[in-house]
Amino acid sequence: MIRKLSGKVRRFWASLALLSVEMVLLAAVFLVSLTVFGYMVRRVFVLQNNDFDQQVFDYLGGWVTPGLNRFMQAVTFLGTHRFLIPANLSLIAWFLFVRPHKWYSIKVPAIALSSLLLMSLLKNLFGRSRPLDPLLEPARGLSFPSGHALMSMTFYGLLIYITYHSVKNPRLRWPIIAFLGLLILTISFSRIYLRVHYTSDVLAGLALGALWVVLALKLIRRIEKQGKRTLGPIVGHGPAPTMGTGPVPNAPSEPM
Repeated sequence: MIRKLSGKVRRFWASLALLSVEMVLLAAVFLVSLTVFGYMVRRVFVLQNNDFDQQVFDYLGGWVTPGLNRFMQAVTFLGTHRFLIPANLSLIAWFLFVRPHKWYSIKVPAIALSSLLLMSLLKNLFGRSRPLDPLLEPARGLSFPSGHALMSMTFYGLLIYITYHSVKNPRLRWPIIAFLGLLILTISFSRIYLRVHYTSDVLAGLALGALWVVLALKLIRRIEKQGKRTLGPIVGHGPAPTMGTGPVPNAPSEPM
């Protein structure tokens, strides 16, 4: 009995320590993202300093090749609405019918739609024009912040969140998270390479996307906790679906 109680106490303190680390990391992401976005807004619209944007374009001009052009076009497609709309719908269907977890099926459209609305509002608020000399094809719409960077950060960032809490095998979990993080950065970089966004647009989009996904998950998590008792039978909240092999008894719980 004493040994079992001692084991439970150790597991409790281990889980509490892990949760504290997660909260510190989330707070750091929030503060860094807010700082980067504020700095970009000040630099571009208050100081009207675009020297860095042009310097990046000039540097990348020496790396342009037909093969790299095709690669960047393929990568940038993964951040377009033509890909993200069916990807979001597929993810919703997955959590409704394949591995039921209806709170995840709520989080996916909530974050996608709110991110789209936020992007549209800010683009029209700042009204920055696109670069005048795109590498291949011109892009429509306004430039700041980058929609590709913002929407990629929120969608693939949500996948990182789901992977962290759902994939129990660490040998599978961390490579997936690393791949998704690299994909976010590559999609964002492709917009600069193709000269359809300034570097400041992309950095602002990444920062705003990270900021928004943290806030949205925090808000949805709070609604989830408050509605468990009254909406539980309707929403069908249950444990997060497990992916990967082998149960992990001390798997991290959702901090948000």
